[in-house]
Amino acid sequence: MQAAIQITDLTRDYKNRRAVDHLNLTITKGEFFALLGTNGAGKTTTIKMLSCLLLPTEGDAVLLGNSIVHDAEKVKKIINVSPQETAIAPKLTVRENLELIARLYGCSKQEAQERAIKMLSEFDLTDRAKDKAKSLSGGMQRKLNIALGLISSPKILFLDEPTLGLDVRARKELGKTIETLKGKINIIVTTHYLEEAEALADRIGIMHEGKLQALGTAEEIVAASGQKNFEDAFLLYTGGV
Repeated sequence: MQAAIQITDLTRDYKNRRAVDHLNLTITKGEFFALLGTNGAGKTTTIKMLSCLLLPTEGDAVLLGNSIVHDAEKVKKIINVSPQETAIAPKLTVRENLELIARLYGCSKQEAQERAIKMLSEFDLTDRAKDKAKSLSGGMQRKLNIALGLISSPKILFLDEPTLGLDVRARKELGKTIETLKGKINIIVTTHYLEEAEALADRIGIMHEGKLQALGTAEEIVAASGQKNFEDAFLLYTGGV
């Protein structure tokens, strides 16, 4: 399988701590990869480096042939990010949000309109197209957030805690939406919800204190840990048991 992302000794230091410690990882083309870990494990820092929002202290990562250290502008053209924070323009309508981002990525007015219509349909937002984004529920805002990340047609999409703070029903609905993206593009998701990773991801990486502690399918990780289930395996690898 051809690599979409090749991470080599990726490291990030802050003043008094090492957030990511010589991370080595290969993610193949088309793979849905989940990165798990407790708060402070290094997940978000890793995503920020891979999306060229933060320079590594050491190491590198190559995304579809482009280095985050040497080819950052090329990397930015093939990726997009849906951050933890809901990044929408609250006073614009749902459709205006989508068209704005499409235009910012260089689409003509007509193409932006066409892409917006497509995203509205795919994310079941057509009925809310003329509503102000601030009027949407938390779950609908997260849907819009992901649609904004996809409107530029990225080859790799980073979803950083996409369901954080949502109630159980909204999480399940958004999980179904995310599942429809599997196999279409590379998706790298960080999440605190173990059941989401088990249900959605082709493979899972568990980080703790900046290091990758376990890697594989949920079943492989459970088997390697010697535990009874994935939750117990996660706790073992993150110092919980």
